[in-house]
Amino acid sequence: MEIVCLDLEGVLIPEIWINFAEKTGIEALKRTTRDEPDYDVLMRYRLDILDEHGLKMKDIQEVIDSLGPLEGANEFLAKLREDFQLVILSDTFYEFAEPMMRQLDWPTLFCHRLIVDENDRVADYKLRLIDHKRKAVEAFKKLNFHTIAAGDSYNDTTMLGAAETGILFSAPDNVIAEFPQFKTAFTYDELMDHIRAASPRFG
Repeated sequence: MEIVCLDLEGVLIPEIWINFAEKTGIEALKRTTRDEPDYDVLMRYRLDILDEHGLKMKDIQEVIDSLGPLEGANEFLAKLREDFQLVILSDTFYEFAEPMMRQLDWPTLFCHRLIVDENDRVADYKLRLIDHKRKAVEAFKKLNFHTIAAGDSYNDTTMLGAAETGILFSAPDNVIAEFPQFKTAFTYDELMDHIRAASPRFG
């Protein structure tokens, strides 16, 4: 029995914060988990910038509503689901992800929650669990799933390390250099080849 665990942003959909940074012209918001390994540090930094510029939840959602999945993502997921069970493990937030999940035909998603106050200010965030991607993979393995995982950033590396096979997908050079133990892919065809090769049924 096999399960594939995928990151969301940078793997199936565009990086939301980067697109929001481009829309607002705030270069500092382009910092992502590809640059900052400590997720709490990154999110506190983002929340401070939102407050500094008076940006609200509706401002972010307007940008999200204008985005679509990465080219080829829907076709890749359709092929993947023919042979594998799939779970998306992401450090995004349900409040961000819903429009994208609709466009991806509602895959199962485990992520976090934002705390938005009565003035539509993004006041805080609530993690499902610290290092929830790794813990989810470990739980699937305890349920006797052969687990294959793919992601693109520092916050995916513990998940990749916990899986039977970990794959960096379209990751930046700094992440690839620091984690040479993981396979790499830059197209959905390459990613599918790695997933099938890691499967006891297809490999």
